[in-house]
Parts: sequence; structure tokens; C-alpha cells
Amino acid sequence: MDYQLLQVVALLTVIAFGDTSWSIEACSPNELEALMSFKNGIQMDTSGRIAKWVGQKCCNWEGIVCENATSKVIEINLPGLISTDNDLFQTQMIGWLSPSITLLTSIEVIDLGGLVGIGGTIPQNIGLHLPKLYKLSLYGNNLTGQVPENIGELQNLQELSLQENRLSGSIPMSIGSLKNLKRLLLYSNQFSGTIPDSLGNLINLVELDVHDNALTGNIPNRVGEMKAIEKLDLSNNLLSGKIPSSLTNLTAISVLYIDTNYLEGTIPFPSRSGEMSSLGFLRLHNNHLVGNIPSNIGYLVSLERVSLSNNKFEGALPSSLGNLVSLTELYLSANFLSGQIPKSIGQLSQLIMLNISRNLIEGPLPQEISSLQNLQTLDLSFNHLNLSAIPDWIPSMSSLSSIYLAGCGIQGQIPDIFQTTNNPIQELDLSMNLLSGSIPSWIGSLSQLYMLNLSRNSFYSYIPDSFKNLQDLGVLDLHSNRLTGSIAGVFDMEQGNSGRSLTFIDLSDNNFTSGIEEIGVGGQRNIQFLNLSHNLLKGRLPNSIGRLNSIQSMDLSFNELGSNLPEELANLTSLERLKLQENLFTGNISNGFLKLIKLKELNLSGNLLEGEIPYGKPLIDFPESSYSGNKGLCGKPLSPCKV
Repeated sequence: MDYQLLQVVALLTVIAFGDTSWSIEACSPNELEALMSFKNGIQMDTSGRIAKWVGQKCCNWEGIVCENATSKVIEINLPGLISTDNDLFQTQMIGWLSPSITLLTSIEVIDLGGLVGIGGTIPQNIGLHLPKLYKLSLYGNNLTGQVPENIGELQNLQELSLQENRLSGSIPMSIGSLKNLKRLLLYSNQFSGTIPDSLGNLINLVELDVHDNALTGNIPNRVGEMKAIEKLDLSNNLLSGKIPSSLTNLTAISVLYIDTNYLEGTIPFPSRSGEMSSLGFLRLHNNHLVGNIPSNIGYLVSLERVSLSNNKFEGALPSSLGNLVSLTELYLSANFLSGQIPKSIGQLSQLIMLNISRNLIEGPLPQEISSLQNLQTLDLSFNHLNLSAIPDWIPSMSSLSSIYLAGCGIQGQIPDIFQTTNNPIQELDLSMNLLSGSIPSWIGSLSQLYMLNLSRNSFYSYIPDSFKNLQDLGVLDLHSNRLTGSIAGVFDMEQGNSGRSLTFIDLSDNNFTSGIEEIGVGGQRNIQFLNLSHNLLKGRLPNSIGRLNSIQSMDLSFNELGSNLPEELANLTSLERLKLQENLFTGNISNGFLKLIKLKELNLSGNLLEGEIPYGKPLIDFPESSYSGNKGLCGKPLSPCKV
């Protein structure tokens, strides 16, 4: 039945039943063709919206909006994330974007964002036929190909959201012609080439986000002409060269992300007071920037978060940092900063996070840090502080919950002041120091402790029984000490009310002798990483080891473990790394090992295993060294078994 006949049928319906709304709600032939072509390109729609597209009254279809006066289609609203009065849920469409969508010449909004199964390309003539389009949202689809050069003809376009696709090629120069554009989101694609100079023409742009692509070349100086821009994100690309000084012209900018590139040179902004006065978020980390942190940084009085980590900055920290009274997070790790922390740091009363780790900072620490009563995380690890002892005022800071003082030259015992502190310590890293003596039993009273790292010290005690009380402990690292006795207490920890339990345990390079029989017996079923290597552990592996069904890495090498390998090891199907070398294991390798399909590293060498290695993946893919030193083993990759 052709369209003219359908019109006749519909007209007769009007006469018979008085449906006076038909002439307003019916689609024109071109619009009906465009929408039905779109529908035909969709093989699956979990929301059921497309299935309701029947008849010619497209203005009544879900997701379609028409202009009242003309009944022309002006919006297609089919986003992947659907909000209702009671719920918010993600829907899915699988299919392709029909090029016939350009027949909707009155369309103003196309929103198909978040539909990950929509493939195809952006229609090549989109800029020539949709003169009224002001929003094009195709983010989070599966589109490929290039952005058409004629997209610059969409002179009414205010939002262009193409992020999270597989688009490639260059960013069209014509985008610079979109004078009304306010939001440009192109990140997480496969764009290459340079950022076009024409972007400097987008004087109404408030958000430019093209991060996480493969853009190469320099940042053009003309970016500084976009004075109205509020957010500039060029992160996660291959940009090189220097940061253009013209960025100081961005008078309205509040967010500047140019991290994770190959940028060189110094920080060129601000040059004077009043420039970039609205800048609140600055990320320059993961580049090759050099020189000092300029004292002019103190002019950026609106800064709230600053990340300069992983560059080549050197010299002393400027005292002008104390002017940044709105600062809540400061990341300066992995540079070559030297000298002492300025006393003015104590003026940052809003500071929550301070990370100056992996630099050349010297002691003593200014006591002014103790005035930062909102500080939650303090990381001063791996500097030249030579603290000798932990300053008494650190544990007394009321909000401090994460303390990282690894590699700071701390000597003696862990101070008892941690025992009486009122702050809820959740993370404590004192690794790679000169601490000795017993691990204090009062650590078991730190009821909110999630991470404890005391590795690479000289502790020589047992693991305190009080550790059983650490119900929220998720990470325990005590490796490379001189600890003795049993490891059983670690596996007796019951899962706390938080629903978390130990996921990471490293007790390697100690002198533990017993407790192996407790593995998997307690509540620790969520362990993902377990390293008990280089100890003096004896006995057989318990069958309960098969309950560690989340484990990905297990290293029990260089102990005195014996008897047969338990069949239950085959239940650990998440295992990617299994090291059991240099023990006293006997018997055969179970055929069940063939179920360990995720295994990427295996070492059973230096044991007393015998028999034929089960044939099949992944066992046949490992080198001979994975099985050597077992005189009774044979079969691929070792010598064939004798008949």
C-alpha cells in the first residue's frame, strides 16, 4: 500500500470517526521515509520504543517531537539512559545509523547518546540538509569513519557530542565555522593529526573536550582566542611542544586539563595578578615540563585542585602556594623538587589531599602542617626527609585518615601516639624505613584500618593476635621483615560489616614456619593476591585452598611445603599467576589444571612431581623452565614419557 492510498484511508477515517487531529499529526512522505528507514536499521531495541512506531502519526511516537504549527519533526530523543519518575535505567539498541535521517530537514535535536550498539557512519551530507540542527548527540555509540567536513555548515549548532565512538581521521577545519557552538566533545575516539587552528574562532564555546585521542603536534596559540571557554580538556593525547602563553587570554576558564601528553618547557601562566582568575581545576601531570613551579601560581586564587605530578619540575616549592586558600587537593609527586616545605602551606585551611611523594624534599617538616585540620591524606613518601621519628603532631591531626611516610628514614618503633589518636586511620604506609622491634598489638584497635604496609623494615616479632579484630582490612603488606611464627591469624579474620575483606596479602621474605593449613578456612574468600614466598612454611596445602575463588595471583615458592597438590587448586579458575617452585610437592599434576584457562604464568619447578603433564592448554604453552627440576615429570614441553 503506497503513501497516497494510506492518506485516502486515513481521510475516510476522519470522516467516519471525526478524528480532526489527523491532518496535524501525520508525517510527510519524506519524514515517514526517514524515520522508517531509521527503524529498519535497528535490529534490537530493549526499550521497546521503536516497536511502537506504527502508522503515519509520527508526532505521537515515543521519542519524536513535532512543531505544533506545521507538524514537522523537530526532535529525535532516544537516549540510552532513560529516566522515569521512579527509576533510571540503561537501554540498548543494536543496528546502524541510517543516512536517511538527513531527510528530516526541520530537525533541531538528534539525541541517540549512550546507545553503544549503534554503528555506521555520520551521514556524509549532514551539514547540507539540516540547517536548523542545534544539538547533535551521538556519544557512546559505535560509529566509525570520519566527521564530514561539511559539518561546519550547521550554523545553528550549539552542542556537538561525538565522544566515545571509533571515529578517525582529522578533526575538520570547518568546525571552526560553528560560531554558535557552546559544547564540543570529541574525546575517546581515534582522531589523529593536530588540533585545528580554526578552533580559535569558537568565541561562544564554554566546553572543549577532545581528550583521549591520538592527536599529535602542538597546541596552537589561537586556542587562546576562545576567551569565553570555561573548560579546555586536551588530556590523553600525543601533543608536544610548549604550553602556549596565549592560554592566559582565557578569561572565563575554570577547568584546564592538558595532562598526559608530551608537553615540554615551563608553566607560562599566569603572568600577572588577575589573569585566569576563575581557574579552579588545573591538571598538567604526566608531561615533560621543566623548571621551577612559578611563584606567580599564587595569583590563581580560585584554584581548588592542582596536579603537577610526574614531570621534571625542580627547585623549591614557592611560598606563594599559601595564597591558594581555596585549595583542596595538591599533587606534586614524582618530580625533582628540593628544599623544605614552606611554612605557608599551613595557610591552606581547606586542604584535603597533599601529595609531595617521590621528590628531593628535605626535613625538617614544618609544624605548620599540623594546622591543616581538614587534611585527610598526607603523602610525603620517598623524599630526603630523614625524619628519624614520626612527628607527634601527625597522628594528632583530627581529620587525617591516610598517612604515607614510606622511605622517609624513620627509625625505632612505631610510636604509641597512633594508639590514642582520635582520627580514623584507614591507610598507614610506613614501608622502606628503619623500623624494628615488635609490631605493636594496639594496631588491632584501629577499627577502620583498610591498608597496612609495614614492608621492608626490620620487625622481628609474631603477627599480633589482635589483627583478628581488623574487620575492614583489605590490604596487608608485611613482606621483607624478620617476622616469625604462624600466619594462621591472618586467615582467621572475619569479614566485617562493610562487606569488605582482605584482597591483598604479602607476607613474603620472612621466617614464618606454620599456619598454612588455615588458608581458605576463615572468611577471607575475596583474596586476589597472595604471596607467602621465601619463608619456612611446612606441611601440605589444605583442600580449603579451593575456596579462594577470587584469587588471581598466588606465590608459595621457596618454602618447605610438601605432599600432593590438592585437586581443589583446579577450582581457582580466576588464577593468572601460580608459583609453587622450590618446595617438596609430590605426586602428579591433576588433569583439573587444564581448567585454569586464565593462567599466564606457572612455575612448578624444583619439586618432586612425577608422571605425565596433562596435555592441553594452558599447560603445554608454558616453557620447560616451568616444570624443570622434577625428575619424574614428562610430556610436553618436557621430553616424551617412556612407554
